[in-house]
Amino acid sequence: METTTGAGHPLPYDTYREAIERETLHFADIARGMAPETAVPSCPDWTLADLTRHVGALQRWFSTLLTRLVQEPPRTRELELGLPEAAREYPDWVAAGVPAVAVVLRDTDPRAPMWAWGEDQHARFWARRMLFETLVHRVDAERAVGRDSDIDPVLAADGVDEFLVNLPYAGLFAPAVTKLHGSGETIAFQCSDHTRGTGEEWRVRLDPDGLRLLPRPATDAAPCEAQSVVRGRAADLLLLLYGRRTYQDDAFEVSGDTALLDNWFAHTAF
Repeated sequence: METTTGAGHPLPYDTYREAIERETLHFADIARGMAPETAVPSCPDWTLADLTRHVGALQRWFSTLLTRLVQEPPRTRELELGLPEAAREYPDWVAAGVPAVAVVLRDTDPRAPMWAWGEDQHARFWARRMLFETLVHRVDAERAVGRDSDIDPVLAADGVDEFLVNLPYAGLFAPAVTKLHGSGETIAFQCSDHTRGTGEEWRVRLDPDGLRLLPRPATDAAPCEAQSVVRGRAADLLLLLYGRRTYQDDAFEVSGDTALLDNWFAHTAF
């Protein structure tokens, strides 16, 4: 049977470059003028200052990896950040890093081979990863200051795909993922808003040796039966997978074995 996978680089590289700039400036605008000590409920024990420092530092770190096209896991993450002394200046510091990030992304061949912790061992992995780190943390900041969030459904669907493609490799920093096993049970995550670009459904199977994202069947093939199904808008599915929502929320239609879902979410939080 012919299959297609969700792995790889489903959106044009320029889409990631442009969205990173947009999301980063949006994040900085949200944090600017707000009390740095504001709690961030979706990131326990973090303040808005902690979150802002994290976003700026991570972007600079990813940019360093891309500039060097590293071929093996870095031995250190020490980096001169130029972090301001006053936490109130952190949002401007994040925004000030945007031009340098844009240059690195523009000048890097997305197809260049390099080390990445996920499946795609090319420079494009880091652009995709940087986008969804920034986007999800933008939502964290909005929630912290009581604002509603809007997520482009095409980007959200791609974020769901990126999360599930890379999750089997996340044990490097999320060891609980390595303990997620089963005997062939399948969970389906379905988009209800029919976004274009990465497909409308993702199926993951829990095998004795770990989890895997199943190839998408050809359009004329009957899908395998899933023991649990979660259906919702792409934006809601993205936040669900990142632990910013729960499957009990009204945003989702859930059927099948909820104990299987409980086991999934207990091991995939990071």
